[in-house]
Amino acid sequence: MPYITSVERIGMKKGHRNGEAAMLMRQLQRRFGPIPEWVNEKMATADLTSLEEWSLRFVDAQSLNEVFSDKV
Repeated sequence: MPYITSVERIGMKKGHRNGEAAMLMRQLQRRFGPIPEWVNEKMATADLTSLEEWSLRFVDAQSLNEVFSDKV
């Protein structure tokens, strides 16, 4: 197994985060139409854990507010 440097590991994590964000954004646009700026801002600063949680909420949510609600 090849050695992975910490810089490479950080790059892989960032790539995973960006891929998750891009997929969720496409799903949100498809289901809810144009995405408001507050969603763009929230997604731009989100960590991977939040993106994964929102991706799961997306399945049952009836609105963008339900996807991004702080209430569980």
